[in-house]
Amino acid sequence: MRDLREYIQALETRGELRRITVELSPELEIPEAIRRAAYKQGPALLFEKVKGHPGWRVVGNLFATMDRIKLALGVERLEDIGERLLAIISSPPPITLTEKIRSLTDVLSLGKYSPRLVRRADVKEVVERPNLLSIPAFKSWPKDAGRYITYGLFITKSRDGVTNIGVYRIQILNETEAIVHAQIHKRAAELFSVSEGCVDAAIAIGGDPALMLSGMMPTPYPLDEYLFAGLLKGEGVEVAKGEATELLIPANAEAVVEGCVDVRDLRKEGPFGDHYGVYDQGGLYPTFKAKALLRREDPIYYGTVVGKPPLEDAWMGKAVERIFLPILRFLLPEVVDLEMPPSSLYQGLAIVSIKKRYPGHAKKVMMALWGLGHMMSLTKILIVVDHDVDVHDINQVLFALAQRVDPQRDVLVVPGAHVDVLDTGSPTPGYGSKLGIDATRKLPEEYGGRPWPEEVEPDPDVARRIQELLSL
Repeated sequence: MRDLREYIQALETRGELRRITVELSPELEIPEAIRRAAYKQGPALLFEKVKGHPGWRVVGNLFATMDRIKLALGVERLEDIGERLLAIISSPPPITLTEKIRSLTDVLSLGKYSPRLVRRADVKEVVERPNLLSIPAFKSWPKDAGRYITYGLFITKSRDGVTNIGVYRIQILNETEAIVHAQIHKRAAELFSVSEGCVDAAIAIGGDPALMLSGMMPTPYPLDEYLFAGLLKGEGVEVAKGEATELLIPANAEAVVEGCVDVRDLRKEGPFGDHYGVYDQGGLYPTFKAKALLRREDPIYYGTVVGKPPLEDAWMGKAVERIFLPILRFLLPEVVDLEMPPSSLYQGLAIVSIKKRYPGHAKKVMMALWGLGHMMSLTKILIVVDHDVDVHDINQVLFALAQRVDPQRDVLVVPGAHVDVLDTGSPTPGYGSKLGIDATRKLPEEYGGRPWPEEVEPDPDVARRIQELLSL
């Protein structure tokens, strides 16, 4: 799909869009409506009258089901996207993963997935002096520090020319200033840490649905994120030259604020009601300083609302799980399947099934997964089960935990580990511990020299006869 409007039209055609004509405010009212729809996995909501923001409309709850995400990406199986990436990665000779990614970037820069520079950009219908207060950004919870851009695509460029697109909460301060909550493990934070002065940046609202979704995914560095968005989409996304920066911006966005981030100007951000269901108190983060506002004549603001799961972000996390599963299997061939339950805060808990081959194999997989960058490195609790356990069936997982785990032998606690800065369970923000549970059947070396007990199975002839007689 070309842009947000085409996606909205597709949702309406499928009966998955509700138009709201009563005037509502982006402060508390619209966020409350979006939350209620998300908890029910209800329709996307298009608010046609936004209090205090004439000329703008607001849309929410766009990606709150897996079917909608598949529609946005134009696939029936999300795993197909990961397999598309693997097909290209596996073509160069066997080298390290980082070298494969660099080689992949070289290949894609000449291929159909690379961004396409256009002269006429819908987002440039209006170019004006910046006024962040004119954007109908949300105040989602009563004690939030102010209004936040909750799903702006934050665009920067690394020193070696790689485009980064991330989704960070952005607290609006006034017409031209905002605070960017770029956590320490994010690409933008790394750029800020090695930069001086004011770093070119842009905040894009809306646009190509594939690009919108790519912004929240753990793109493997150094893959350019416009290229990664092209992989998600199946073709290159349209970009245009910025008006106030040297950055390329999404040509089909609803609005783009161009400016720079002053890495020396740190301001207190927060509190903000986050996806852990509590107010995160924030901290000191750098200040974005706007230089220009580019927009369509009748822009549509897209914002998401976080809180206790499962809300829209939970299903985005499930999409990441499915898209990156083929990559995970490529790196760790013993992996069979993965489940990151929506209510476990995405990075709170993961269940992985493996084809176990040797003693200690489950713990080896735990360590490997925790070492895999943004996708798994922040996962707090890992449960490893055998290949014949359906990781999506919590009852099978609970049975494996109860039947196969000896806490002293099979529970691994890793102290002094990097964790999500927002994790309320950690004693220090960003620094805590991890838990691994080996719920696989034990080999003799792990089981005091004994073989694992023979598991019960019905007599096949009797089972077949009962099935034929009673259809049970």
